[in-house]
Amino acid sequence: MIETYVRAIGIHEDEAVATTITFLFIVGIFAGRYISQLWILPTKTISNEYIIGMILLIIGCAVGLFALPFQGNKLVQLLFWIPFIIVPLALGTLIKMIRNNVQQQLREAQQLASQSKSELQLLQSQLSPHFLFNTLNNLYGLSITQHEKIPPLLLKLADLLRYSVYDAKEVFVPLQDELAYINNYIDFEKIRIGERLLLRTAIEPLPKPDIKIAPMLLIVFIENAFKHSKNTVDETIFVDLTLKTWSDSILFSVKNSYNPAKEPESTPEKHSGFGLASVKKRLELLYPNQHDLMIEEKDGSYQVMLQLKMK
Repeated sequence: MIETYVRAIGIHEDEAVATTITFLFIVGIFAGRYISQLWILPTKTISNEYIIGMILLIIGCAVGLFALPFQGNKLVQLLFWIPFIIVPLALGTLIKMIRNNVQQQLREAQQLASQSKSELQLLQSQLSPHFLFNTLNNLYGLSITQHEKIPPLLLKLADLLRYSVYDAKEVFVPLQDELAYINNYIDFEKIRIGERLLLRTAIEPLPKPDIKIAPMLLIVFIENAFKHSKNTVDETIFVDLTLKTWSDSILFSVKNSYNPAKEPESTPEKHSGFGLASVKKRLELLYPNQHDLMIEEKDGSYQVMLQLKMK
């Protein structure tokens, strides 16, 4: 391309000149990258104005090569070399500026991912103590009024803690394992509440066994449903649980009676918001733009509806 241009403007020995210019052009690009390192800070993003200015300079020099009349005496032909000096230096600098910005963005993304991972691990490590705290609080109340229920409840509690402590360490676990854990928890609540519980479950069979979900995610909503419904003034505690798959989504819903006579004043209730706040943060970290959570409270009931993208 350079040889064609040199021949067009009437320079003799066009092949030798074109070879020289090509060599100098490549050297100029590397020189521009090296010179730019003297003022470009590797930890600072280059402003877009500088990048745009460098692009306009390169375009202006390229246009000048074709627009300006370089035919003429020796002095005029010397001006021919100026754009060929400026363009490679500017191009090398532009490459370095763009590369620096890309690397800076990559570092920021890695730092953000590292912070998100640490935050996720912290949230996940807090789930078991939170669940154990609520469960032991329930067991304490039963030990006073219905102590005969304590032995089977302790056996169920051991199964629940075994899963939450040992099996729920991965970022995503098989949905069928999570459902087994949920069924264990429901059995636990059946023993604890007894005949007062009116439970309806509609959990459809999974279309394939390799569907995964974040561990201990749905149980927070189910636990809250049982915890809040027990404070109702009605004679029965109503909990309606639904889970099914549709297309590439997991559809989950839990509805419970919620008609308290007054706000509980017991000390543990001041921690009641932790589980819900934690699960919302985990959804943001694990399912960004891949979940839809709706919570409604009306007509003496409390309902959670969640749609997740399958993993």
